[in-house]
Amino acid sequence: MATLFFRVLKYGLQNFWRNGWLSTATVAVMVIALLMFLGLRIFDAIMVQALVSVRDKIDISVYFKTNAPEDEILKIQRSLQSLPEVKQVEYISRDKALDLFKEKHQDDPTVSQALTEIGENPLSASLNIKADDPEQYGVIASYLEAEAFKPHIEKVSYAQNQVVIERLVRIVNAVETSGFALTAFLALVAGLVTFNTIRLAIYSNREEIGIMRLVGASNALIRGPYLVEGAIQGGVAALLSLLIAVPLIGISSPYVKVFISDIDLGAYFKSGLLIFFGYQMLFGVGLGVASSFVAIRRYLRI
Repeated sequence: MATLFFRVLKYGLQNFWRNGWLSTATVAVMVIALLMFLGLRIFDAIMVQALVSVRDKIDISVYFKTNAPEDEILKIQRSLQSLPEVKQVEYISRDKALDLFKEKHQDDPTVSQALTEIGENPLSASLNIKADDPEQYGVIASYLEAEAFKPHIEKVSYAQNQVVIERLVRIVNAVETSGFALTAFLALVAGLVTFNTIRLAIYSNREEIGIMRLVGASNALIRGPYLVEGAIQGGVAALLSLLIAVPLIGISSPYVKVFISDIDLGAYFKSGLLIFFGYQMLFGVGLGVASSFVAIRRYLRI
Protein backbone atom coordinates (compact mmCIF):
# COMPACT_ATOMS: atom_id res chain seq x y z
CA MET A 1 0.00 0.00 0.00
CA ALA A 2 2.83 2.40 0.82
CA THR A 3 4.50 1.67 -2.51
CA LEU A 4 1.23 2.23 -4.37
CA PHE A 5 0.65 5.50 -2.52
CA PHE A 6 4.08 6.89 -3.38
CA ARG A 7 3.75 5.80 -7.01
CA VAL A 8 0.37 7.49 -7.32
CA LEU A 9 1.80 10.64 -5.72
CA LYS A 10 4.84 10.56 -8.02
CA TYR A 11 2.80 10.12 -11.20
CA GLY A 12 0.37 12.82 -10.06
CA LEU A 13 3.23 15.31 -9.63
CA GLN A 14 4.58 14.31 -13.03
CA ASN A 15 1.19 14.94 -14.63
CA PHE A 16 0.97 18.35 -12.93
CA TRP A 17 4.36 19.45 -14.32
CA ARG A 18 3.86 17.76 -17.68
CA ASN A 19 0.64 19.74 -18.31
CA GLY A 20 2.33 23.01 -17.33
CA TRP A 21 0.21 25.54 -19.22
CA LEU A 22 -3.05 23.74 -18.54
CA SER A 23 -2.16 23.42 -14.87
CA THR A 24 -1.30 27.14 -14.74
CA ALA A 25 -4.64 28.10 -16.32
CA THR A 26 -6.51 25.80 -13.95
CA VAL A 27 -4.71 27.15 -10.88
CA ALA A 28 -5.34 30.74 -12.03
CA VAL A 29 -9.09 30.23 -12.30
CA MET A 30 -9.12 28.37 -8.98
CA VAL A 31 -7.23 31.25 -7.33
CA ILE A 32 -9.92 33.70 -8.46
CA ALA A 33 -12.69 31.44 -7.15
CA LEU A 34 -10.86 30.93 -3.84
CA LEU A 35 -10.22 34.66 -3.47
CA MET A 36 -13.94 35.25 -3.92
CA PHE A 37 -14.66 32.56 -1.33
CA LEU A 38 -12.19 34.13 1.12
CA GLY A 39 -13.50 37.61 0.37
CA LEU A 40 -17.05 36.47 1.05
CA ARG A 41 -16.06 35.04 4.44
CA ILE A 42 -14.25 38.26 5.38
CA PHE A 43 -17.18 40.32 4.09
CA ASP A 44 -19.52 38.33 6.33
CA ALA A 45 -17.35 39.19 9.32
CA ILE A 46 -17.28 42.87 8.35
CA MET A 47 -21.04 42.96 7.84
CA VAL A 48 -21.65 41.29 11.19
CA GLN A 49 -19.62 44.03 12.88
CA ALA A 50 -21.28 46.70 10.75
CA LEU A 51 -24.71 45.39 11.71
CA VAL A 52 -23.72 45.45 15.38
CA SER A 53 -22.65 49.08 15.02
CA VAL A 54 -25.80 50.04 13.11
CA ARG A 55 -28.06 48.17 15.52
CA ASP A 56 -26.58 50.16 18.36
CA LYS A 57 -27.59 53.34 16.57
CA ILE A 58 -31.00 52.30 15.23
CA ASP A 59 -33.99 51.96 17.52
CA ILE A 60 -37.62 52.93 17.65
CA SER A 61 -39.03 55.29 20.23
CA VAL A 62 -42.50 55.31 21.76
CA TYR A 63 -43.62 58.77 22.88
CA PHE A 64 -46.41 58.94 25.43
CA LYS A 65 -49.02 61.59 26.06
CA THR A 66 -48.02 64.06 28.76
CA ASN A 67 -50.91 62.88 30.95
CA ALA A 68 -50.07 59.17 30.64
CA PRO A 69 -49.63 57.60 34.11
CA GLU A 70 -46.12 56.35 34.81
CA ASP A 71 -47.54 53.00 36.02
CA GLU A 72 -49.08 52.42 32.60
CA ILE A 73 -45.82 53.32 30.86
CA LEU A 74 -43.88 50.89 33.03
CA LYS A 75 -46.50 48.22 32.37
CA ILE A 76 -46.02 48.70 28.62
CA GLN A 77 -42.25 48.54 29.14
CA ARG A 78 -42.57 45.18 30.91
CA SER A 79 -44.83 43.81 28.19
CA LEU A 80 -42.31 44.86 25.54
CA GLN A 81 -39.44 43.24 27.43
CA SER A 82 -41.33 39.95 27.36
CA LEU A 83 -41.30 39.90 23.54
CA PRO A 84 -38.66 37.58 22.02
CA GLU A 85 -37.89 40.18 19.32
CA VAL A 86 -36.92 42.86 21.84
CA LYS A 87 -33.33 43.14 23.02
CA GLN A 88 -33.60 46.16 25.31
CA VAL A 89 -36.16 48.74 26.43
CA GLU A 90 -35.01 51.98 28.05
CA TYR A 91 -37.48 54.18 29.92
CA ILE A 92 -36.91 57.94 29.75
CA SER A 93 -39.11 59.90 32.12
CA ARG A 94 -40.32 63.42 31.41
CA ASP A 95 -37.81 64.88 33.87
CA LYS A 96 -34.93 62.92 32.37
CA ALA A 97 -35.99 63.92 28.86
CA LEU A 98 -35.96 67.56 29.94
CA ASP A 99 -32.49 67.21 31.49
CA LEU A 100 -31.14 65.60 28.32
CA PHE A 101 -32.74 68.30 26.19
CA LYS A 102 -31.21 71.07 28.30
CA GLU A 103 -27.79 69.40 28.21
CA LYS A 104 -27.95 69.07 24.44
CA HIS A 105 -28.92 72.74 23.97
CA GLN A 106 -26.99 74.26 26.85
CA ASP A 107 -25.12 76.59 24.49
CA ASP A 108 -28.31 77.83 22.83
CA PRO A 109 -29.78 80.76 24.83
CA THR A 110 -32.90 80.84 22.67
CA VAL A 111 -33.89 77.34 23.80
CA SER A 112 -33.20 78.15 27.44
CA GLN A 113 -35.32 81.30 27.20
CA ALA A 114 -38.17 79.41 25.53
CA LEU A 115 -38.20 76.81 28.32
CA THR A 116 -38.27 79.57 30.93
CA GLU A 117 -41.22 81.28 29.24
CA ILE A 118 -43.18 78.02 28.97
CA GLY A 119 -42.73 77.49 32.70
CA GLU A 120 -43.44 73.75 32.62
CA ASN A 121 -41.96 70.59 31.15
CA PRO A 122 -43.25 70.30 27.57
CA LEU A 123 -41.56 66.97 26.89
CA SER A 124 -43.20 63.57 27.20
CA ALA A 125 -41.94 60.30 28.59
CA SER A 126 -40.69 57.74 26.08
CA LEU A 127 -39.41 54.20 25.63
CA ASN A 128 -36.37 53.51 23.42
CA ILE A 129 -36.59 49.99 22.00
CA LYS A 130 -33.78 47.98 20.47
CA ALA A 131 -34.41 44.72 18.61
CA ASP A 132 -32.11 41.75 18.09
CA ASP A 133 -32.62 41.96 14.32
CA PRO A 134 -33.48 45.03 12.20
CA GLU A 135 -36.20 43.02 10.45
CA GLN A 136 -38.04 42.62 13.76
CA TYR A 137 -38.80 46.32 14.26
CA GLY A 138 -41.90 45.92 12.10
CA VAL A 139 -43.23 43.23 14.44
CA ILE A 140 -42.60 45.45 17.47
CA ALA A 141 -44.28 48.43 15.81
CA SER A 142 -47.32 46.29 15.02
CA TYR A 143 -47.47 45.13 18.64
CA LEU A 144 -47.57 48.77 19.79
CA GLU A 145 -50.66 49.39 17.65
CA ALA A 146 -52.77 47.34 20.08
CA GLU A 147 -55.98 49.05 21.25
CA ALA A 148 -54.91 48.79 24.91
CA PHE A 149 -51.91 51.05 24.26
CA LYS A 150 -53.55 53.72 22.10
CA PRO A 151 -54.98 55.86 24.97
CA HIS A 152 -51.45 56.43 26.30
CA ILE A 153 -49.22 56.51 23.19
CA GLU A 154 -48.74 59.76 21.30
CA LYS A 155 -46.62 58.35 18.45
CA VAL A 156 -44.13 55.63 17.48
CA SER A 157 -41.00 56.64 15.53
CA TYR A 158 -40.80 53.43 13.51
CA ALA A 159 -42.06 55.14 10.37
CA GLN A 160 -39.14 57.58 10.52
CA ASN A 161 -36.53 54.79 10.80
CA GLN A 162 -38.34 52.25 8.63
CA VAL A 163 -36.67 53.38 5.39
CA VAL A 164 -33.18 53.16 6.91
CA ILE A 165 -33.87 49.77 8.51
CA GLU A 166 -35.38 48.22 5.39
CA ARG A 167 -32.63 49.65 3.16
CA LEU A 168 -29.95 48.19 5.43
CA VAL A 169 -31.58 44.77 5.36
CA ARG A 170 -31.93 44.87 1.56
CA ILE A 171 -28.30 45.90 1.04
CA VAL A 172 -26.94 43.16 3.29
CA ASN A 173 -29.15 40.48 1.74
CA ALA A 174 -28.38 41.60 -1.82
CA VAL A 175 -24.61 41.69 -1.30
CA GLU A 176 -24.56 38.29 0.43
CA THR A 177 -26.75 36.72 -2.27
CA SER A 178 -24.71 38.15 -5.14
CA GLY A 179 -21.47 37.17 -3.38
CA PHE A 180 -22.58 33.56 -2.98
CA ALA A 181 -23.83 33.47 -6.57
CA LEU A 182 -20.53 34.83 -7.93
CA THR A 183 -18.50 32.41 -5.81
CA ALA A 184 -20.63 29.50 -7.01
CA PHE A 185 -20.22 30.63 -10.62
CA LEU A 186 -16.44 30.92 -10.32
CA ALA A 187 -16.27 27.55 -8.56
CA LEU A 188 -18.23 26.05 -11.47
CA VAL A 189 -15.83 27.65 -13.97
CA ALA A 190 -12.82 26.40 -12.00
CA GLY A 191 -14.37 22.93 -11.84
CA LEU A 192 -14.94 22.90 -15.61
CA VAL A 193 -11.36 24.01 -16.27
CA THR A 194 -10.02 21.29 -13.97
CA PHE A 195 -12.35 18.79 -15.61
CA ASN A 196 -11.02 19.65 -19.08
CA THR A 197 -7.41 19.63 -17.85
CA ILE A 198 -7.80 16.07 -16.55
CA ARG A 199 -9.68 15.06 -19.70
CA LEU A 200 -6.85 16.33 -21.90
CA ALA A 201 -4.29 14.65 -19.65
CA ILE A 202 -6.15 11.34 -20.03
CA TYR A 203 -6.28 11.83 -23.80
CA SER A 204 -2.58 12.68 -24.12
CA ASN A 205 -1.60 9.73 -21.92
CA ARG A 206 -3.93 7.23 -23.61
CA GLU A 207 -1.06 5.11 -24.97
CA GLU A 208 0.65 5.04 -21.58
CA ILE A 209 -2.64 4.08 -19.93
CA GLY A 210 -3.08 1.27 -22.48
CA ILE A 211 0.38 -0.10 -21.68
CA MET A 212 -0.33 0.07 -17.96
CA ARG A 213 -3.51 -1.96 -18.52
CA LEU A 214 -1.60 -4.59 -20.49
CA VAL A 215 1.02 -5.06 -17.78
CA GLY A 216 -1.72 -5.46 -15.17
CA ALA A 217 -1.60 -2.12 -13.34
CA SER A 218 -4.38 -1.72 -10.79
CA ASN A 219 -7.25 0.69 -11.26
CA ALA A 220 -5.98 2.72 -8.30
CA LEU A 221 -2.57 3.18 -9.92
CA ILE A 222 -4.14 4.32 -13.19
CA ARG A 223 -6.79 6.63 -11.71
CA GLY A 224 -4.98 7.85 -8.62
CA PRO A 225 -2.46 10.20 -10.32
CA TYR A 226 -5.28 12.23 -11.90
CA LEU A 227 -6.95 12.69 -8.53
CA VAL A 228 -3.58 13.72 -7.09
CA GLU A 229 -3.12 16.18 -9.97
CA GLY A 230 -6.49 17.81 -9.19
CA ALA A 231 -5.64 17.92 -5.48
CA ILE A 232 -2.28 19.57 -6.21
CA GLN A 233 -3.93 22.18 -8.41
CA GLY A 234 -6.42 22.98 -5.66
CA GLY A 235 -3.73 23.07 -2.96
CA VAL A 236 -1.46 25.37 -4.97
CA ALA A 237 -4.43 27.64 -5.73
CA ALA A 238 -5.35 27.77 -2.02
CA LEU A 239 -1.80 28.74 -1.04
CA LEU A 240 -1.55 31.39 -3.78
CA SER A 241 -4.94 32.85 -2.88
CA LEU A 242 -3.78 33.42 0.71
CA LEU A 243 -0.48 34.93 -0.45
CA ILE A 244 -2.39 37.33 -2.70
CA ALA A 245 -4.92 38.11 0.04
CA VAL A 246 -2.28 39.21 2.60
CA PRO A 247 -1.24 42.45 0.81
CA LEU A 248 -4.82 43.11 -0.29
CA ILE A 249 -5.98 42.93 3.34
CA GLY A 250 -3.14 45.23 4.39
CA ILE A 251 -4.09 47.81 1.76
CA SER A 252 -7.84 47.72 2.41
CA SER A 253 -7.71 47.56 6.23
CA PRO A 254 -7.33 51.36 6.80
CA TYR A 255 -10.24 52.09 4.43
CA VAL A 256 -12.48 49.58 6.19
CA LYS A 257 -11.60 51.13 9.55
CA VAL A 258 -12.75 54.55 8.28
CA PHE A 259 -16.26 53.16 7.68
CA ILE A 260 -16.36 50.71 10.59
CA SER A 261 -14.15 51.91 13.42
CA ASP A 262 -14.88 48.85 15.56
CA ILE A 263 -13.08 46.37 13.30
CA ASP A 264 -9.37 45.95 12.56
CA LEU A 265 -9.39 43.91 9.37
CA GLY A 266 -5.65 43.19 9.46
CA ALA A 267 -5.76 41.91 13.04
CA TYR A 268 -8.89 39.87 12.31
CA PHE A 269 -7.24 38.22 9.29
CA LYS A 270 -4.02 37.43 11.17
CA SER A 271 -5.87 35.96 14.16
CA GLY A 272 -7.83 33.61 11.89
CA LEU A 273 -5.06 32.88 9.38
CA LEU A 274 -4.87 29.16 10.16
CA ILE A 275 -8.64 28.82 9.97
CA PHE A 276 -8.73 30.68 6.65
CA PHE A 277 -5.91 28.47 5.35
CA GLY A 278 -7.85 25.36 6.37
CA TYR A 279 -11.00 26.56 4.61
CA GLN A 280 -9.06 27.50 1.49
CA MET A 281 -7.30 24.13 1.34
CA LEU A 282 -10.53 22.27 1.97
CA PHE A 283 -12.38 24.21 -0.74
CA GLY A 284 -9.50 24.14 -3.25
CA VAL A 285 -8.49 20.50 -2.85
CA GLY A 286 -12.12 19.41 -2.67
CA LEU A 287 -12.92 21.28 -5.88
CA GLY A 288 -9.89 19.82 -7.69
CA VAL A 289 -10.50 16.24 -6.56
CA ALA A 290 -14.23 16.40 -7.31
CA SER A 291 -13.65 17.74 -10.84
CA SER A 292 -10.93 15.15 -11.48
CA PHE A 293 -13.18 12.36 -10.22
CA VAL A 294 -15.97 13.37 -12.60
CA ALA A 295 -13.53 13.52 -15.52
CA ILE A 296 -12.08 10.09 -14.66
CA ARG A 297 -15.53 8.52 -14.41
CA ARG A 298 -16.49 10.07 -17.72
CA TYR A 299 -13.40 9.47 -19.86
CA LEU A 300 -11.21 6.84 -18.21
CA ARG A 301 -12.82 3.48 -18.99
CA ILE A 302 -10.94 0.68 -17.26
